[in-house]
Amino acid sequence: MKGCTYTALSQVAETLEKNGVETELIEIGPKPVAGCIDCMKCAQTGKCVFDDDAVNRIIEKLDDYDGIVVGSPVYYAGPSGQICAFLDRLFFSAGGRMAGKIGAAVVSCRRGGASAAFDRLNKYFQISNMVVASSQYWNQVHGNSPEEVLADAEGMQTMRTLGQNIAWLVKSLETARENGVEAPVYESRISTNFIR
Repeated sequence: MKGCTYTALSQVAETLEKNGVETELIEIGPKPVAGCIDCMKCAQTGKCVFDDDAVNRIIEKLDDYDGIVVGSPVYYAGPSGQICAFLDRLFFSAGGRMAGKIGAAVVSCRRGGASAAFDRLNKYFQISNMVVASSQYWNQVHGNSPEEVLADAEGMQTMRTLGQNIAWLVKSLETARENGVEAPVYESRISTNFIR
């Protein structure tokens, strides 16, 4: 389904490829995506108990990825239910392996709600010690069709700038590793409940 979000993500991918960064575009499509049921099987097996979408396929390849760019249309000022369910399961199953990777969100809307959807998607990265890639504006495009998105000159430029920034981050992190800059070592996690 090559719609508005695909058009925006394709611009990011094209810019990454031009800058020597290999990409893979994975569409979860219009079919329903199961939400996380907190069964904790992933803690035992390293993968999600639901195996009818790309969550486990991404988990298998995760160590080969330098980062992920997530895109969603905006529905009622939020990301699609499918992408939220998908990311809930991906990050619950493999969130501990996301630290140090690059994360970026892209949203596509007809008119409004982009910043709320964008904020929601970025929370996955921010809670997982990821490096969040930015652009010259919030990573959003506007339009009701791929043709309208392509006509959103600022939105398309924002996608290209995002691609350039991600490529720079990938190369910077690679250079850091090659020169012995070690990743942070974190304290054991403390979880605090606020009801005493």
